[in-house]
Amino acid sequence: MKSYIKNQINEFKEKNQNRGRLLVSCPDQPGIVSTISKFLYSHQANIIESSQYSTNPEGGTFFIRIEFECPNLKEKAAEMELQFAELAKEFNMEWNLTHVYNVKKVAIFVSKELHCLLELLWEWQSGDLMADIALVISNHVEAKEAVEALNIPFYHIPANKDIREQVEKEQLQLVETYKIDLIILARYMQILTPTFVSANPNKIINIHHSFLPAFIGARPYERAYDRGVKLIGATSHYVTNDLDEGPIIEQDISRVDHRANVDSLKKIGRSVERSVLARAVKWHLEDRILVHDNKTIVF
Repeated sequence: MKSYIKNQINEFKEKNQNRGRLLVSCPDQPGIVSTISKFLYSHQANIIESSQYSTNPEGGTFFIRIEFECPNLKEKAAEMELQFAELAKEFNMEWNLTHVYNVKKVAIFVSKELHCLLELLWEWQSGDLMADIALVISNHVEAKEAVEALNIPFYHIPANKDIREQVEKEQLQLVETYKIDLIILARYMQILTPTFVSANPNKIINIHHSFLPAFIGARPYERAYDRGVKLIGATSHYVTNDLDEGPIIEQDISRVDHRANVDSLKKIGRSVERSVLARAVKWHLEDRILVHDNKTIVF
């Protein structure tokens, strides 16, 4: 299975040797799109997809994502970045130029509940989640068999609040060793410290089993049941030091009624959690997300 997935990734890389993505945010003003388009044209790049948004055309912030094909992109990349850096100064741009053939390396953190992890692994095996799943880290052993069956390295690192600093030191070392681009908390039921979060800004995606901002924190299904809600949901967001208050990437809901008990709410909720997390991860991997203050723009 690992060799099959490796072949998929290699085919993807080969197909996208000349595909790039440019993400830009800057104060809104005339000429931004024209300037970027002329820059790409000067390098013989053909724009494949372009999406833009302004918070306010008068004094707001402008965002754009452009995907393009450019002959000999690998050879041109360094010079293009140097030239664009100079151009960006004129518009006070924050920008990022990524190369699609650089498939992102992912680490998945999980605890006892495996439904989100298994969804990601299924999407990965089917070729719908284009990433290099480099390792899985867990404070329990429930995921070990499923992960190792796919020849993915599995690290069991028991964790609790009393040894959190020691545990995170080991986890951060693994993240560094494997050169991880994205950390996915697939129902990892430990709170991360500011040290861990600050080392990975906007690179940690969590799934919270409620429709935030409702029922922040622990036991949301139990509290939803006590409240008699008619809708339950899930929220995927970037992790910040404010618990469950990071920039929201994706949300979804499912209707419930008075017949649902806590167990049935959890069962329904798991389906929502799986799809919400998978979509958020895909959008990040495809460079579709820009963070602005505590919000996201998803193109």
